[in-house]
Amino acid sequence: MPDIVHVTYAQTGESTKIDRMGMRDMQERAYEARDAQYLLLKAPPASGKSRALMFIALDKLYKQGLKKVIVAVPEKSIGGSFGDTDLTSHGFFADWKVSPACNLCTPGGDKSKVDAFRKFLKSDEKILICTHATLRFAFEATEETDYNDVLLAIDEFHHVSADENSRLGELLRSIMNKSSAHIVAMTGSYFRGDSVPILSPEEESRFIKVTYNYYEQLNGYTYLKSLGIGYHFYQGRYTTAITEILDTNKKTILHIPNVQSGESTKQKHDEVNTILDFIGTVESQDPKTGILCVKRHTDNKIIKVADLVEDTPRERDKIVEYLRNIKSPDDLDLIIALGMAKEGFDWSFCEHALTVGYRGSLTEIIQIIGRCTRDSSNKNHAQFTNLIAQPDATDDLVKLSVNNMLKAITCSLLMEQVLAPSFKFKTKLLDDEETEAGTIKIKGFKEPSSKRVKDIIESDLNDLKAVILQDDTMVKALPGNVDPEVINKVMIPKIIKIKYPDLSDAEVEELRQHVVVDSVIKNGEIKETGDQRFIRMAGKFVNIDDLHIDLIDTINPFQKAFEILSKSVTTHVLKVIQETIEATRIQMSDEEALVLWPKVKTFVKTHGKEPNMNALDPLERRLAEAVMYIKAQRRAQGM
Repeated sequence: MPDIVHVTYAQTGESTKIDRMGMRDMQERAYEARDAQYLLLKAPPASGKSRALMFIALDKLYKQGLKKVIVAVPEKSIGGSFGDTDLTSHGFFADWKVSPACNLCTPGGDKSKVDAFRKFLKSDEKILICTHATLRFAFEATEETDYNDVLLAIDEFHHVSADENSRLGELLRSIMNKSSAHIVAMTGSYFRGDSVPILSPEEESRFIKVTYNYYEQLNGYTYLKSLGIGYHFYQGRYTTAITEILDTNKKTILHIPNVQSGESTKQKHDEVNTILDFIGTVESQDPKTGILCVKRHTDNKIIKVADLVEDTPRERDKIVEYLRNIKSPDDLDLIIALGMAKEGFDWSFCEHALTVGYRGSLTEIIQIIGRCTRDSSNKNHAQFTNLIAQPDATDDLVKLSVNNMLKAITCSLLMEQVLAPSFKFKTKLLDDEETEAGTIKIKGFKEPSSKRVKDIIESDLNDLKAVILQDDTMVKALPGNVDPEVINKVMIPKIIKIKYPDLSDAEVEELRQHVVVDSVIKNGEIKETGDQRFIRMAGKFVNIDDLHIDLIDTINPFQKAFEILSKSVTTHVLKVIQETIEATRIQMSDEEALVLWPKVKTFVKTHGKEPNMNALDPLERRLAEAVMYIKAQRRAQGM
C-alpha cells in the first residue's frame, strides 16, 4: 500500500551546521535557556539532545556553581551517548569527561551500583551516568537534600509519569519539592502516548520549555531528502507477510511483535529463525561480536545481522557493544529486535524501520521512526513501515483488529501534522496590509487572548493533537461517518476541556480554532499561481485570502488517511471496518443534534425527503439519527 505520509525536505543543512562553540541549531537554542533551574527539552530523535545536555551541564558546573551532574537513561545501551566527548576543539570552554568508575551503565547488579551512586555523591567526581532503575534504587537509599546543588538530567523523559504509582515520577516530585537540585528533562517524543500525563499542570508550569520540531530538524539536513510512513496489512502469519516488504538491500531495524500480542506466534526464537531462513543461510557467528553472517539466497552476498532477541545477557551485551562502535554502512545490514533499539539508539546508517504489530503507545512509534531519520551520506530517503494484522469477519478478535488498524492510521495522521512546516495564524481584518511569510490570516479567527493559551499553542499543540486523536470517540468518528462540524465544534472542545479544565469557555474556543485550523492547513496542499496562493481542502482549491473559520469548520481535518485506507484494502475488509464501527456507534448528544439540525433542514429542502436510516451514506444515516433524537427529546419534554 502507498505511504500515508510522504514528506520531502529542502536539505538546507541548517540543523547540522555548527556555530563558533560547536553547537548545532537545536543545541544553541537549548543553551540559551541554560540558566533555568527546571528545563524541559523537546526535540526529535537525532537532533543532538545528548550533546545539548553536555553544554548545559558543563555551564552549570563551571559557571553556575552546581557541584555534580547525574545523567539517567532508560537502559544501559543508551549510556554510550554520554561517553567522553571532545568539545573544546570545536570552540567550547570544556570537554565532557566521565570517569570509568562513574559510568554505571555497565553489566552488574543494582546493589553494587547503588553503592557506587552513593559514593559518587560524597566524592569529588563531577559526572555520573546511570540507568533510570539505578536512580530509583539509589533514591531510596539517599535523602532529598543529597541532591542540593546537583543537576539531575533525565533522558527519554516520557518514561516519567504523573501517576501516583510511578516511582520515577514520585522521585522527581520529591527532588523538586525538597531540594535545590536543577532538572534537565529531555525527550524525543512530543507526547507520552497514553492517558497519564508526564507531569501535572502545576509541575509542568515550573519548567522552561525549549521545543525544536521535526520539520526544523529534517528540513535542515544535508543528505536526507524524504521520509515515508506507511502501513502494510496482512492476514495469516506475519512471518509469511514479511517477505513482501523486508528488503535486505536497505539498512533495516526490524522489531518483531511482543510475545503477548496477537501478531506473535509466541515462539520468538522460531520467528527469528524463519526470518533468517527467508534471507538465506547462516554461515557463521562472530564469537567476539555475536554478529551473524547470512549468505543471501538471491545473490550469495553476505548479510550481517544483529539478533537482539537473544535472551542470554552475555551474548546480547557483546552485540550491543559492537553496535555502539559501528563506523561504516558495511558494518551491519539488519537488526532484529524485540524490546531493544527503540529509543536513544544510534545507527545513523539505518534506512528502514520495519515494525510488526500495533504499538499501543504513540511515543514508542515516534521513537522507532526516529531510528531511521538520522542524516547520513548513505541515504536520501528514510522509511517507516508498520505491518499490521488485517481484520477478518470470521475472527473473534475482529473488533480488536479494527481498533488496532484505526489507531495505527491515527498515528500517521499525527505524524503528518508533526512533520509538516509550522504556520502562524492571525485574524484577517478588512484593512490588513501584506501578510508576513509563514503567516496565514483567516476571517473570523480568534487569536489567543491569554498567556496560557499562547503557551499551549507554542509548546504543547502536538501533545493536544495526540490526546484528541487517541480519544475513543474520535477514532470512531474519523473515517467519515460523523459530520465534520460535529468533530470540530462538539467533540474537539469536549476533549480540550478534559485536558485543560482550567481554561475558560472563551479560551477553549480559541484553542479549538487553532487546533482545527492548524490541522486542516497542514493536511491541505498549498499552491502558488502568480502572486496568489491557493490551498486544496475537501477536494477543491480555495484562495488563501478568502479563508474563513466557518469554511474551515466544515472540513474533517483528519480525513485524508482514511481515504487512502479505503483505496488500499479490499471492499470486504472495508465493510468489516465500517460494520464494526457502526456496532460501537457513539451516542447522540444535544450539542451534536444542534449542529446537525440545520443540515437536516438543508437535506430535506435539497432532496424533498427526510434522511433515511438505511442509506448507504453514513452521514445521511447520522442525520436520520439526529431527527429521531430530536423527536424523542421533544416527546420527552411534552412538546
